[in-house]
Amino acid sequence: MLFLAYRYATHNLTESRMQQNPLTLEHKDLLFERLKAIEIPISEFSFANIYLFRQTHNYEIIFGKEVFIRGRSYDGSKYLIPTSDLRNVDMEYLVGIIDNVDYMYPVPEKWLSVFDRDRWEISSVEGDSDYIYSVDKLSTYAGKKLHKKKNLLNFFRKHYRHEALPLTDEHLENALTILDLWQEESELNSEKTDYSACQEGLMKAEELTLCGGIYYAEGEPAGFLLGEELNRETFVIHFAKGLTKFKGIYQYMFNNIAGVLSASYTYMNMEQDLGIEALRHSKISYMPEFKLEKFRVKLKR
Repeated sequence: MLFLAYRYATHNLTESRMQQNPLTLEHKDLLFERLKAIEIPISEFSFANIYLFRQTHNYEIIFGKEVFIRGRSYDGSKYLIPTSDLRNVDMEYLVGIIDNVDYMYPVPEKWLSVFDRDRWEISSVEGDSDYIYSVDKLSTYAGKKLHKKKNLLNFFRKHYRHEALPLTDEHLENALTILDLWQEESELNSEKTDYSACQEGLMKAEELTLCGGIYYAEGEPAGFLLGEELNRETFVIHFAKGLTKFKGIYQYMFNNIAGVLSASYTYMNMEQDLGIEALRHSKISYMPEFKLEKFRVKLKR
């Protein structure tokens, strides 16, 4: 009873000192550098990623002794995204703030040492892991395992007049056209895809510190990539949209962007597969260097 009373009092005290607000673009000044300082190349540790999917996950920013993002997963679970290294956060504060959610996520493996396994439950879901690729390998498609990708790249280069350009404002309308056509090709309701997030990402690219490339085939807009730097070694691709009428467009785009990135980065993060089998098969086919596991940390009740 004494323990429960302490937990209840701690919880109420923590709640009373917290403020919560819907996530907006105004929070960039607070979160952008804070997330970048983590330096672990997890795709969620990006203000642009969190901002663009704020409606999908009902993201709120939680202010208190520390700063967290509270959201709701695709299965309805409530979770907290840390915005700084949990190894430097008071453990009792974590106990208090996690009490009204199901778990904390994503938690890198490096941070797990601070969690007492008698008190905390640690798990991971395969579909959460980010796919990390060598930009050198993607820029050449060298080796037997990437031979099919190289064949598709060569097909594209041989059969289409092609051009690769930086995704600047002058190409915005063409990128939006590609996105609309891609959405039509998907034959899914736009609420079931990342259409809205990608559209906003294109329109607010400069504000969100996003950049990328746009690709033309036979003079037509054929595809685009949009992403950002995660850390000094890793660039993340948030959105990749290509039109299937141009065979080999994705192989061409990934090969081209990897060649551009190779001057500054070692790795390219292509985010998670969300447990979608077709997406998992596609990501695996590009032969990732490794999958970056992301953990869920839950207080044992």
